[in-house]
Amino acid sequence: MKQNLIAILSGLLFGFGLSLSQMIDRDRVLEFLDVTGNWDSTLLFVLGGAVGVTVITFRFVLRSPQPIFGNKFYLPTRKDIDLPLILGAAIFGIGWGIAGYCPGPGITALVLGIGNPVLFMIAFIVGSFVYQSYAGLSLKNNSCNKQKVKQ
Repeated sequence: MKQNLIAILSGLLFGFGLSLSQMIDRDRVLEFLDVTGNWDSTLLFVLGGAVGVTVITFRFVLRSPQPIFGNKFYLPTRKDIDLPLILGAAIFGIGWGIAGYCPGPGITALVLGIGNPVLFMIAFIVGSFVYQSYAGLSLKNNSCNKQKVKQ
């Protein structure tokens, strides 16, 4: 129960931060991605804030033997760069550049009551199912390789 409550509170905090920083405004995001045109650099502060907090706190958090509301830390074990990773990143970037949304802001923008985030989320879900069908994966087997972080 604690983990579910923390997950909900974390999601709400994340969504609030996305809204406050205007990451759910697709026009602002598209202008940020338009580095050769009418570039809007203000989202660099969002990126800098996120990276800064992560760089500072991640090392302290992982020194703990376990999470506060969990039994162990989960981190990906693979560190290789392969073709599916490169293609997936490229497709993600193209989709982000076309839509102005990635999954977090897309979900958060659903509260705006406009059609773009709804269309994005439908396409995101359909794309996920198409990939799973193409790759022959089940939802259960589609998780990252995880291991317990050792001290």
